[in-house]
This record gives sequence, structure tokens and C-alpha cells, in this order.
Amino acid sequence: MENLNKTRIVRMLRIIGPIIGLITIIVIPPLDLLPAWIAPLPDTVQEQVDDAIDYGLDGIIVYVDQAGEAPQFYAAGWKDKLTQEPADPHALFKIGSIHKLYIATAVAKLAAAGSLSLDDTLADYMPELVGKIEYADQITVRMMVQHRSGIPNFTDHSEFDWLTPHTDEDEDLARIFGEPADFKPDARYSYSNTNYLLLGRILDNVLGYSHHQYVYNEILAPLGLTHTYFSLDEVEYDDVVSGYWYEYNDDLRFLGGSMIATAEDVGIFLRALNDGTLLNDDEQAIYASIYEYGHDGWVPGYHSMAHYYEDIDTVVVQFVSTTGGDTWGTANVVGGKATGISAIIYNRIVRILHR
Repeated sequence: MENLNKTRIVRMLRIIGPIIGLITIIVIPPLDLLPAWIAPLPDTVQEQVDDAIDYGLDGIIVYVDQAGEAPQFYAAGWKDKLTQEPADPHALFKIGSIHKLYIATAVAKLAAAGSLSLDDTLADYMPELVGKIEYADQITVRMMVQHRSGIPNFTDHSEFDWLTPHTDEDEDLARIFGEPADFKPDARYSYSNTNYLLLGRILDNVLGYSHHQYVYNEILAPLGLTHTYFSLDEVEYDDVVSGYWYEYNDDLRFLGGSMIATAEDVGIFLRALNDGTLLNDDEQAIYASIYEYGHDGWVPGYHSMAHYYEDIDTVVVQFVSTTGGDTWGTANVVGGKATGISAIIYNRIVRILHR
């Protein structure tokens, strides 16, 4: 990485790490974002997508599925700015923490089938972690799904480096062994990627095979989704959108570390999750009690947002291939206020659709 000031960016990542998983936030944007915030709304989604590039985004993909209409695809900027390959609305993208929706769905299905108990503890499923993770005998599966476990977030650890490829989950998990809990189980909410790393392990143990295969077989296949993957190794490298840090030219695709999908695949999954066609009644009741129906995702170079709007029966998925600077921010999916260019653009698109 010739141009990228790694030490500086890692420091920044550690500052923003604890808030990466938040879904909603209501704030006033910084003064330098006011032009994007107060500009008159354009007439069309494509105009708004085109305008997004003027605010420093390298590439943007938007998928809109309005009930009763054919899905619409929008794109602007670059799929790969070094080769000047134009943005492709059907390209693969790292979706970051959106993958938690798929894991929560798998948990709900297995709980409904009686294969998994939401009220059994981490110690019940992984007794080897007793003494390594505080309160392992009190932290339930439900608490982990809901980020109420108190287990420290391994991506907040001082030795975790966002800009190093992460292929060893054992190493990531070991970072928090022996660390004090952030709080007692179920005392409050605090987003922790460790929860979902552990849930993946628990699912593997319950199934007797990889939970990735379960998601493929029981969630993706019934929906006909053939462009969703758990690893960069499963796809052609050039099929994945290049990701960038703001004002740097280094392509961050190589870092891996994320589930990968097209905007359309994410949108189809999200609609099925929200309209009840993915889960049966028992599964739906469990899912509704444990997790959310929309999510944002973030890894270096990639910011994704996927939400459903019941009042207009519309799914909106947005992928932005730039992070850092003023680009990142989570959306308030109702009120329209957000921080960060990508979130402001997303909310303006939602306002256009409501209008």
C-alpha cells in the first residue's frame, strides 16, 4: 500500500470501531456536510446517485424494490477507479455486518426446529470457553444475538488491525480471552462482533457442519440467491467492487473479512425477511423477538445500508465503495437525519421515494 498512511488510519478505525454496528443515529451533520444536506432534492434517484460522486465517493450502487414495480438499479462512479471501470450495479460487494441478519435468521430457524435453545448459555454450547470468557455460564444465545452479552468486541482490541487480512478466527477470538466483561450479561446493549463470531461457532456445533452451508441451503437457495458468498475465496476477484479509503488510491479488496453479495441478492433477502415469505410463523415470531429487520455494514473501503420501509413497501440497498473522511455514517431510517456523506445520500434517496 504505497499511498496509504496505515498508522493514522488504524488509529481512526479504533476510534470509530465501537459505533460501526449502530443502525440508527440522529445528529446534526458537520458544517462541511451541510451542502449535501440542504441541497434541493433532485427529481430522480439516478440524479441523486450521480450527485453523490461530487462529494468524494469513488463509487455507489443503489437497488430499489418498490412493491408492484420491477426492481430498479442505479450506479455512478467507478467499480475500479484505477482502471476506470465504471460502477456496475450487479457487481459483488463486501456487505460487512449486514451478514448478521443471515446469522440471526439461521438462529431463529434452528430455535423453531428445536435444534437450538435461545436460553442455553455459551458454556452449554462451548464449555471450553469457561474461564476464558467472563460469565460464559450466564450469557445466553439470545443475549449474543441481541448484543446484550457484555462480551468485549475483538475489533476494538488494541492489537486488532483493520488493514491486515483476517483469515484466522481463532486468533481474533483469542484477543478477548481473559478480558473483563464490558458489563454483566443482559445489563445493557453494546455492539460486539465477537457475539456473531461465537454464534457461528455454536451453529457449527449444533449442525455438525458449517453454518455457511446451512445458510446456502436453507436461506439462500429457497430464494434463488446465487450471488451471495461468505468469503472472497469463493468468487472471482475481479467480480468484486474495489474499495477505497477516502483520498487514497489503494484498493482494499484484498483484505477480505466480509460476506459478499450483489445489491439485488441483499434486497431480495431483505424483502423476504420483512414480508414473511422467508420464515414460517414460528420462525418469524422468534426472529421478531431477537433481532432487527434492516442493517448497515462497514469494513475498510465498503459501506453498505439495507432497510425496508413499510409505509411505501420498499426495500432500499445502497453500497458505497469509499470509507474514511466524512463518507461514513449510519442512517436514521425514519427521520432522515444522518452523519456522513453516504448516509446523507441514502436518506435523500429515501425522501425521493417517499415523495
